[in-house]
Amino acid sequence: MGWVFLGIVVIAAVWAIAIYNGLVTLRNRFKNAFAQIDVQLKRRYDLIPNLVETAKGYMKHERETLEAVIKARNTAVAAAQAALANPGNPAAMRELGQAEGALSGVLGRMFALAEAYPDLKANQNMLSLQEELTSTENKVAFSRQAYNDSVMEYNTRRESFPENIFAGAFGFGPAELLAATESPEERKAPKVAF
Repeated sequence: MGWVFLGIVVIAAVWAIAIYNGLVTLRNRFKNAFAQIDVQLKRRYDLIPNLVETAKGYMKHERETLEAVIKARNTAVAAAQAALANPGNPAAMRELGQAEGALSGVLGRMFALAEAYPDLKANQNMLSLQEELTSTENKVAFSRQAYNDSVMEYNTRRESFPENIFAGAFGFGPAELLAATESPEERKAPKVAF
């Protein structure tokens, strides 16, 4: 009778360890996925000052826009650092999403204004920086998708039975998705008329 009881305890312990290790693996996957976003965001943040410096010479009358780009970049850098300290933290992820949305908005405004400056549009350095920024934006979008997939897998496992019993007991809290923060106006398709 003692061996049967000991066997049941060992099986239960192995089962609990497997659940715990599975949750740890999934948590580490979404943290790694966020680290990949962070790499791309740093690249983006490093490109922006070069872009602004290139545009400064041509867009002398657009000082407010250039300053807004730098301010939005600095806000996004701070939000990214806070999110990197604790990936999955709901408040940090919302803050990062909002900061990234604001940065994308002012960058879009700057690119729209740049269209009014033919010399700037033709500047090889500006074209190269815009190409790099576009490439980086694509990598950020891909990294966000991978992060959100990892978070979804982690949250699904954490909320499923019997993992949900162990998740609460061992401090595996929910992770937050990194969502777009565009306004309803930004989500509308642009109207094109010829």
